[in-house]
Amino acid sequence: MTHKWKEYVGDRSFYATILKIAIPVSLQQLITVGINLMDTIMLSSMGDAQLSASSQASQFINLFQIFCMGIGMGASVLTARFWGMQDKNSLRKAITIMVRIVLAFATAFFLATLFFPEMIMRIYTTNSVTMAYGVSYLQWILPTYYCMGLSLTCTIILRSVGQVKIPLFSSVIAFFINVFFNWVFIFGNLGAPRMEIAGAALGTLIARIFELLFICGFFFWKDQRIGYRIRHLFLPCRDLTPEYLRISIPVLISDGLLAFGNNSVAMIMGRIGDTFVAANSVTMVVQQLSSVLTQGISNASGIITGHTMGRGEYDKAQKQGYTFLFLGGLVGCAAAVVILMIRGPIINYYEVSQQAKEISWSLMDSISFIIIFQAMNSILTKGVLRAGGDTKFLMAGDILFLWVASIPLGALAGLVWHWPPFWIYCMLKIDQILKCVWCFFRLKSKKWMKKISAAPAEDA
Repeated sequence: MTHKWKEYVGDRSFYATILKIAIPVSLQQLITVGINLMDTIMLSSMGDAQLSASSQASQFINLFQIFCMGIGMGASVLTARFWGMQDKNSLRKAITIMVRIVLAFATAFFLATLFFPEMIMRIYTTNSVTMAYGVSYLQWILPTYYCMGLSLTCTIILRSVGQVKIPLFSSVIAFFINVFFNWVFIFGNLGAPRMEIAGAALGTLIARIFELLFICGFFFWKDQRIGYRIRHLFLPCRDLTPEYLRISIPVLISDGLLAFGNNSVAMIMGRIGDTFVAANSVTMVVQQLSSVLTQGISNASGIITGHTMGRGEYDKAQKQGYTFLFLGGLVGCAAAVVILMIRGPIINYYEVSQQAKEISWSLMDSISFIIIFQAMNSILTKGVLRAGGDTKFLMAGDILFLWVASIPLGALAGLVWHWPPFWIYCMLKIDQILKCVWCFFRLKSKKWMKKISAAPAEDA
């Protein structure tokens, strides 16, 4: 009985592997949150309109970022499995397909932002002042699509083979670059022009360019684990493309629907008013800050599950799935406590209106409850089940709960029923609770473990 219990709890080496992956990923996520925190604090001194405009314009960029996450995570399902199989030929072909797709998406978003910035902002707000500020932000941030697309997807692939330190180093340096140039250009320090919201965009762009040079420079010229080089971009990948699409397209659609869902939430908030948007900007930073460890464990669960299944150890992967779910519950409860502890000092630090601060307090109460379910849900959907290749099931869950529950209930609560902020946010995030229950039963069924085919060896 004790031996069977240990199979579910795991041994020291199992937790050592989790920490080896989760800690650098969590630290990297913490730094990203730190950048967002500094951006919002600096812009909050310019008033609710500029803070709201930055938040709304960033929604379109976040839409692209989530697409990139879907592209990268879809590829990482394959690369983690191929790494466990030590099939570098198939691994490199999966990366080649990924890079081609992300460049196509970057070009599409670049052109849309270049030619239709007003139309993009009109999606999120009807306030002409906020819209004008947002257009300025988008015009300065244009090249970031290529920088973010390549650096983010290459980072995901590096993590999938256990290479987590390089992305962490990149994020640390990018943090200081972003904060420094924001301080220079937002406020006009060191003789620079006072650019305000445009300065925040420029500071972010400079940091993204550095990340591109650092991550992709290492990935394409220095990394020896995968050994991927520029010449591999021209690999013939037709033999692996059907398998890639079978696994990755549902991930892309799933994350794309999540991105559109987040944008729909932003549209609802934008029509409630700039004060609600400003309040949400404050709370988002706290939510991200409290969920950094969840992101780390989610990444670790996906990588470990992929490697375990790549070695053909399916029973072990099932038991590890239960362990990761339990860890998600613990981390979610800890995150709720963190939110309740730090919300006061952080809300009071922002230079936003008193009404925005009051709404922030209500939203924090809602987030502290939702985040418990979100932690467990994230580890299953973005980690264990996705790594098992069960991407079509997860896509169905995103469609069902986000678009049938969260979006309509959130719109009704905020725009029709005019409920208090606490309940509006609960309705907007109710999909996190529903998906948590949905995914638990999927894990229990063992139907989430799918086999993946490799490319023929003779094509190496």
